[in-house]
Amino acid sequence: MSEVRVGDVTSPHLQWFLDAHFGMFIHWGAYSALERGEWVMNRERWPIEEYEPIAHAWNPERFRPDEWVGMAKDAGMKYLVCTSKHHDGFCLFDSKLTDYTTAHSACGRDLMAELAEACHAGGLKLGFYYSLKDWHHPDYECGHRGDAEGHERFLEYIHGQVRELCSNYGELAVMWYDGGGLYDGEGWKADEMNAMVRELQPEIVINNRSRVPEDYDTPEQHVAASAAGRAWETCMTMNGSWGWHAGDRAWKSASELIATLVRVTSLGGNLLLNVGPRPDGAFPPEAAERLEQIGAWMRVNGEAIYGARRCPLQWGGFGQPTMVGDALYLVATKWLGSEMTVGMIKSPVARAVLLDTDQEIAFEQAEDRLWLRGLPELPPNPYASVIRLEIEGEPEVYRPWL
Repeated sequence: MSEVRVGDVTSPHLQWFLDAHFGMFIHWGAYSALERGEWVMNRERWPIEEYEPIAHAWNPERFRPDEWVGMAKDAGMKYLVCTSKHHDGFCLFDSKLTDYTTAHSACGRDLMAELAEACHAGGLKLGFYYSLKDWHHPDYECGHRGDAEGHERFLEYIHGQVRELCSNYGELAVMWYDGGGLYDGEGWKADEMNAMVRELQPEIVINNRSRVPEDYDTPEQHVAASAAGRAWETCMTMNGSWGWHAGDRAWKSASELIATLVRVTSLGGNLLLNVGPRPDGAFPPEAAERLEQIGAWMRVNGEAIYGARRCPLQWGGFGQPTMVGDALYLVATKWLGSEMTVGMIKSPVARAVLLDTDQEIAFEQAEDRLWLRGLPELPPNPYASVIRLEIEGEPEVYRPWL
């Protein structure tokens, strides 16, 4: 048997991100009024002159950013990322570079300013999603067509709006680009743009979707861990849609979402879980219910998530393990009754505790096997029950048989 040891390479400005593991993504905009997702303009081929009146008429009277922040925090989330501008080009902030914004429409509000104020007051880290793609801007495809002057005008617009977001809303924790597929990093002048972002927001974390690596990777709708030492974040929906879609009823259960959070955490990543608010700004009741259920689980078991690092143990018949400091957490999504067997743990176990009841669990350890005995016959938690193994020294495991 050979030994496996796992370490992390970290940057100081990434520390909070590596510790957080759980954030809220929000896809919301004028497209919500059409109730068919955020790509409706493109997929249904809405001409700009027909879509603009929809955007200008949108007025979300039930938008309560303090409620959003409260629900995110109650769910155990440590940061929030919201769409400041999606691919349709309509801005939820008061840009000086265009009138195509909520501040110059029936809404008459800078929605991102209100959200920023609520996040800062509530102690929730704030990030802005910003789409580099822009179906509304006349110069968006100029570079693709070989029109260098038009492309420069478009880049001036994009860089200018990114500057506004980094200058006018207080401290930002995340810049979450999207829609960069038409050009490579050089085509976006991404290095120049991101240098500006870091100058304005020195502690910010930047994702990889301006077509340069920056701080972290962003697999979408699936779990795909980056190489050890590289930060990453899975973004995922609660049903099958990002923006509000009235016909999408395929909601994942709270158990499924918790299992995904645990798996992502075990592999050293973050889960950015999406909510698509309704047109008026209220969260769908199905989303609110799942956030409440996840929050109840996190209040008991959050110690298995926050501050975790990539776990050297990556399999268990019980579910998925996580690692925080010198503790291994066995997150049992499959409860097996009064006895549990765990293989491949090399480090001596000093103590085992069931988090739901704070009950100390009897155990026996021999070579590469650990037996936990005297457990409840039925799972104490309806979503996932967690056992903390307190390890002597740094957790080490054996390799599985090949």
